[in-house]
Amino acid sequence: MQVFKLCLKILKKNIPALSIYVIIFIGVAVIMTFAFVTEQANDYVFTRSKSNLAFLSAENTPLIAGLKAELGKVANFVKLPDEKEALQDALFFRTVSYILRVPTGFSEKFMQGGQVRLEKISVPGSYSSAYLDLSIDQYFNLARLYLLQAENLSQEELVKHVAAALAAGAEVELLAGSAAPDTILSTNLYFNYLAYSLLSVTILGMSTLMLTYHNQDLQKRNACSPLTPASFNRQFGLAVLAFTGMAWLLMVTLCLLFTGKNIYNPSTVFFLINSLAFAVCSACLSFLIGNLVTNVKAIPAISNVVTLGLSFLSGIFVPVELLGSSVLKIAGFTPTYWFVAANNHLAGLKQFNSATLQPVFSAMLLQIAFALAFFAIALVAAKKRRLQ
Repeated sequence: MQVFKLCLKILKKNIPALSIYVIIFIGVAVIMTFAFVTEQANDYVFTRSKSNLAFLSAENTPLIAGLKAELGKVANFVKLPDEKEALQDALFFRTVSYILRVPTGFSEKFMQGGQVRLEKISVPGSYSSAYLDLSIDQYFNLARLYLLQAENLSQEELVKHVAAALAAGAEVELLAGSAAPDTILSTNLYFNYLAYSLLSVTILGMSTLMLTYHNQDLQKRNACSPLTPASFNRQFGLAVLAFTGMAWLLMVTLCLLFTGKNIYNPSTVFFLINSLAFAVCSACLSFLIGNLVTNVKAIPAISNVVTLGLSFLSGIFVPVELLGSSVLKIAGFTPTYWFVAANNHLAGLKQFNSATLQPVFSAMLLQIAFALAFFAIALVAAKKRRLQ
């Protein structure tokens, strides 16, 4: 087993470079864990957001006081001097996002059914100004409706009716529905990120091995040794399988450590099987790259280009929902896309049967097909390299 031991020694020397990607994976996992803990603590909690409002009124009537009380539910009142320059500066520096001015005689005209207009200045295109517009319109539309239906209403009575109507609310219960639990979603993200780290580690390790293997002096020495080519290839292949298996086992163990509560979930078993299929594909892709690389200095650059490119295209770093249709069409020709697609499908499953798991099995078969294609191309590249 001289060849096998030599391969392990070569890989051992590259542990510092390989460990970088393991540390990256652990860092991402820790960040995600804290993010999900915070998110779960805030689940089903709603807090109304308030906008900063400058309320300037030339009159102090019950109708305007009622408006101010209702706006106090959705806005924070900021006191500003009634000067043009001060108001403009407040909007520019976002001290306030909305300035509302009530002119003299507004309440009297409104109670008589006349045409009235409020003066407003707001930040263009802001959602907060649109929300305040809706609140103001709701208040006065409801007040006008009461005036049309009841006669001789005083401002105090009108404000009481409007306040009572606006105080009515509806109780909303947020059901889980078909959404996946947060633990399943976190496991899904862990295994998606596993593709980047696993592919990086296998490319770096395999390329280093293949570059050493293709050394002409080493090949000449092996040709003179009593070791047969078949034995050499078997030991080399065993070393490749051992390296890929250890890398996969390390990444999977880290995933299970960060999602310990979800180990016994049925989806976790299929996450593991899917990751194993991707590990085989990663080994074959790394074998191909290793047969094409001719300079040890080019290995990190090639690894970064391949892994980052596949990660951004396939939905690892950027959610699939945010990718364009043209990008997704290109991503369909990569194994990482189908690995992520299988994981995302598993995260939303409630029942596990042949019908629901068919897309997962199809994605796994496509990954194996990619692996076979990479391996076939790698054999052709290796043959051409030996003949040179």
